[in-house]
Amino acid sequence: MIIGVPGETASDEERVALVPPVAAELIADGHDIYVGAGVGETADWSDEAYESVGCTVLGNREDVFEQADIILQVRALGATDDASLDTYRENQLVVGLLGPYDIDDATLAELAERNVSAFALELIPRISRAQSMDALSSMASLGGYKATLVAATELPKMFPLEMTAAGTIRPAEVFIIGAGVAGLKAISTAERLGASVRAYDIRLEVKQEVESLGADFVELDLETEGAGDEEGYAIEMGEEFLEQQRKKLTRVVADSDVVITTAAIPGRPAPELVTTEMIENMDAGSVIIDLSAESGGNCEPTVADERIDHDGVTILGPTDLPSTVTHTASEQFANNMKNFLQNMVVDGTFTIDTTDEIVDSTLLTHDGEIRNPHIQDEPPNTDDSGDKADKEASETEGTDAE
Repeated sequence: MIIGVPGETASDEERVALVPPVAAELIADGHDIYVGAGVGETADWSDEAYESVGCTVLGNREDVFEQADIILQVRALGATDDASLDTYRENQLVVGLLGPYDIDDATLAELAERNVSAFALELIPRISRAQSMDALSSMASLGGYKATLVAATELPKMFPLEMTAAGTIRPAEVFIIGAGVAGLKAISTAERLGASVRAYDIRLEVKQEVESLGADFVELDLETEGAGDEEGYAIEMGEEFLEQQRKKLTRVVADSDVVITTAAIPGRPAPELVTTEMIENMDAGSVIIDLSAESGGNCEPTVADERIDHDGVTILGPTDLPSTVTHTASEQFANNMKNFLQNMVVDGTFTIDTTDEIVDSTLLTHDGEIRNPHIQDEPPNTDDSGDKADKEASETEGTDAE
């Protein structure tokens, strides 16, 4: 197959879908790879680096669309702020973060009419053999890491305990809401920086994971039976439960120097867990990083990609933190892509086998039809940083599962 990497159109996207070392592996498998000129520059990969492993560099992205059988993109369709539909041609395959809950019907119909097979990596199922393809988890882990570093930079206090001749410096109090992939990575990073870390999740079964990273697990004495589904997702709870939850969180939030929130529900507004009243009880100089800002935020004052100063507390709502560690993020994403493609090679032939759970779950359009049930039905409920919290993935990464 000819694999094409046309580059990204989203204004804030710094990642690239395929990096030279991973491209070399795909070329060794027998594929040809065409990349648009300059696609890797923002991730510190030159055109020469691609050419050195056997890729063909084309003059522009339109040439890539014209010649490639498979198009790899970090963000496309519903995952971008670009309303135009890329020049996908008849029978082409598209793989990437496609924003499946935000694609309009007209776009899906057009893709189906062109007989495009579109794979949305957001819909990777939570099974063991799909962990190496789970781009959401890879990116969420980086997001949790970077959120902690941003908080440490913004906070006018040191994170670690220090015994000095001038007196004792008390460790910063960091509170993580949500123990999914992003949350667990935030916990481990804050612990490494020397902070005093507490974490909360509606699912009591993650308590052991939280404590294994050195943090204290906050229990709110709420009835949480049935709070998780059979796959480990947190179930969306009713307003009465959320109100009780907010009341019990008030004290913990007020005692914290840093709060990092990670609770999200794919395809729906994020649950509001931190109210303006809670924030007003925090000390001036405190910092909140709301990783669910893109879907409305867990904090009442949050505005996506803006800095809010409320009563002396800084509230940040970044929506694409992985792009701020673009080299590593691109490497991780490219490996997810490679593993996803290799899963569809059967006896040396690239095959779209819709009986494969991974293929079936991620395929939005195929054979001229809109076929993915995730688009027609209600999205799955989660309360976990928008990132999937797979226990096995957590164990594999040693942190959290997105």
